[in-house]
Amino acid sequence: MKRKVVTLCGSVRFWNKIQEMSERLELENEYAVIGIIPHVMDRDLTENEKNTLGELHRIKIALSDAIFVVNVNGYIGESVKKEIEYAKQEGKEIIYLESAD
Repeated sequence: MKRKVVTLCGSVRFWNKIQEMSERLELENEYAVIGIIPHVMDRDLTENEKNTLGELHRIKIALSDAIFVVNVNGYIGESVKKEIEYAKQEGKEIIYLESAD
């Protein structure tokens, strides 16, 4: 079985669920998970920093076989919608925590 490289996508408001899914995907599915980094510095990010983080996340997606969308209660924010569109353009598999119907 070929192991997948999967990038997590989701709102950091669901940080605990993102961490849980990272562990579960690695232990239960044997995926190599590329996580997200929460914003923890006690200051607002500059537009340049936001753009840099967005570009770095797209690189993570490009390196992956799939993305795993942590859409608790179906919530998908604007940034994650853009990440999903990018993943589709790159031909990546999209896996959702909850059905995205």
